[in-house]
Amino acid sequence: MTAAKIENATADDRRPLLEVVDLRLHYPIKRGVISRTVGHVKAVDGVSFSVYPGETLGIVGESGCGKSSAGRSIIRLETPTSGSVIFDGDDISRAGERSLRRVRSELQMVFQDPYASLNPQLRIGDLLAEPLIAHHKCSRAEAKQRVREILTTVGLNDQYVNRYPHELSGGQRQRVGIARALMLEPKLIVCDEPVSALDVSIQAQVLNLLKDLQEDFGLTYIFISHGLGAIKYISDRIAVMYLGKIMELAPTTEIFNRPSHPYTELLLDAYPEPNPRLRDRERMVIEGDVPSPADPPSGCVFHTRCPYAQEKCRIEVPQLESIDAADSGRGEVACHFPLDKPSRRSFAAPEPVPAGRHSASATASGEGA
Repeated sequence: MTAAKIENATADDRRPLLEVVDLRLHYPIKRGVISRTVGHVKAVDGVSFSVYPGETLGIVGESGCGKSSAGRSIIRLETPTSGSVIFDGDDISRAGERSLRRVRSELQMVFQDPYASLNPQLRIGDLLAEPLIAHHKCSRAEAKQRVREILTTVGLNDQYVNRYPHELSGGQRQRVGIARALMLEPKLIVCDEPVSALDVSIQAQVLNLLKDLQEDFGLTYIFISHGLGAIKYISDRIAVMYLGKIMELAPTTEIFNRPSHPYTELLLDAYPEPNPRLRDRERMVIEGDVPSPADPPSGCVFHTRCPYAQEKCRIEVPQLESIDAADSGRGEVACHFPLDKPSRRSFAAPEPVPAGRHSASATASGEGA
């Protein structure tokens, strides 16, 4: 759901499906014989955003920026250190197991590694039926029928029911991972780098599949990736993360055409230029190494690598605020001196070529996908 769609939506649609408020996830650092806590790794450090029904929010950033930790905290695979995760009106950040069980079916995740996330001892049919049985959604006979239906939905046929994960290709395994996330008919799916381990041609098929499923089932996505091409293709809005914080949050077109945070601009400059006529243009390079999340810099966490940093950046922490008060559609930025100019690049991230619906780009058996 783009900014324009949100503006024109009904009152119910404008209510966020998910609200994340000042979310923090700190891992303790323990040392000594008695395991004394001597510090914390601040994987997620004060993240706030909302996700609307039918929208895809992309989260992008360098490795180690905390995007996957944020996703795991949202669906409570990790218990947040502080902050709130309000899903469909209920705060689940401190919910117990009994309360969580009621919302588990509405919150699902597609994992990065399509092999490690599947139990190698179970056949595909048993893997997919397991959520239905565990949540007492239907009988075993009904679960078998549902498994066959969902396999067809993701572009695989009945012959995969009795196969094991090691007998499938990477793309086929990821389709099974997506099918498992769909089994309980969720409202929100967190996709944690679902295409990063796949070949480029297979990435296109999986991205098209996700878009088709969103349209068919009314799904809402949080799409986590370090690949700008995939993020641009599938996202309505993008949150740019660095060292556990959101640097910029804006519609996709604004991020790519008019970035407001220096880190966003540098990320775009670091991405390979697909246009050969523009490859020799001057690029800005991110200098230095990413600071340790156990000891982040004072003030703005990006000031140690920012080419525009000033004294204020070293002292005062910038808050995520509206980029342009007169134009709320531009988004938010956490910067004392945001950029206010069009992009210096003619950027065109490589996009998967739409080939109709996903069934047109994958064989009936899913071979090679």
